[in-house]
Amino acid sequence: MEYPQYDPQSDNLPLSDEELSTLDDMLTKLPSEAAMNIEALDGYLSALLLSPIPLADLPGADWLPLAWGGDGDDLEASTKPENYPFASGKQRKRVTLLVLRHLRSIAWQWAAKPELWEPIFSVAESDVEGEPDLTDAEEWAIGFLTAVDLAPEAWEPLFDGPVTGPLLAPIAFLGGDESQLNDEERARLADPKERDAISRAVLDNVLQLWAARNKH
Repeated sequence: MEYPQYDPQSDNLPLSDEELSTLDDMLTKLPSEAAMNIEALDGYLSALLLSPIPLADLPGADWLPLAWGGDGDDLEASTKPENYPFASGKQRKRVTLLVLRHLRSIAWQWAAKPELWEPIFSVAESDVEGEPDLTDAEEWAIGFLTAVDLAPEAWEPLFDGPVTGPLLAPIAFLGGDESQLNDEERARLADPKERDAISRAVLDNVLQLWAARNKH
């Protein structure tokens, strides 16, 4: 299966709310349980752009299929549908183009108008007047760390760095293995207001990571 590579000069028109909803719906209805929802995809694409390995240098086949849980390479060829996990080649192309456009729009916003960038987090609307809505970036962070796992050795200096490490810490905390946390950390994650505060820190931290990356 051939896939396009990321082109930094491609269409950067942000997806409309309707297109984002369509993409989320198309991904979550795929037969693969590993297919990402729109929140995880947003985090995944953000990490690919922040990766020490330039995304334009990576073949599309190395990262695009992870968005929909893979192309079923572990399935028997004789039983695997032709366009697995998609119903048709047209659907595969539609999802691919939407993913690439969303990726490019994130990069454009970071470079041109970072103050307008809004990561896609879960939001629990408050039913108490005067109380703010609560955000939760767990799915976003899981997607981010999925991209990190593509090149763990390249990312290791960033997680260990005196400046970049603390910026990545909230993402690792929200999206990492909860079994590795102590009781105090688990209690923080169990508190919706704590999760909200940690999640809100992610936005500014990502923009700082992008700025640091582009100083070099």
